[in-house]
Amino acid sequence: QRKNPFSSNDRLAAKPGHAHRGDPTYGRPPEGSRTEQRGKDAHSHVGKEVEELCLIIRRTGQVGEDGHVSVTFGQLFETYVTISNKVVGILLRARKHGLVHFEGEMLWQGKDDDVVITLL
Repeated sequence: QRKNPFSSNDRLAAKPGHAHRGDPTYGRPPEGSRTEQRGKDAHSHVGKEVEELCLIIRRTGQVGEDGHVSVTFGQLFETYVTISNKVVGILLRARKHGLVHFEGEMLWQGKDDDVVITLL
């Protein structure tokens, strides 16, 4: 309707067009929108869960010769699953931010219980 010369809807004419690839606003919600605020709130919530996971690792793990705290996935899973059922997702986020290290792409309960997770 925005391109229709016979449309008299001012609301559509005032609405900005879609951003294209390469534009810094591409793929982002409009500034000040409720969608943007929900995204910021979700990002903050996940950050707090990552911090809590690191604290759990520090509390339940053991300090190794290199000075880093390590815990097995099985032990961490049993401890953290009572807090949140998103253990693996939070671990992946923590690894993405360089806070923890573990071998493998994904961790599976039972199969990867002996995988060592190191707090960096």
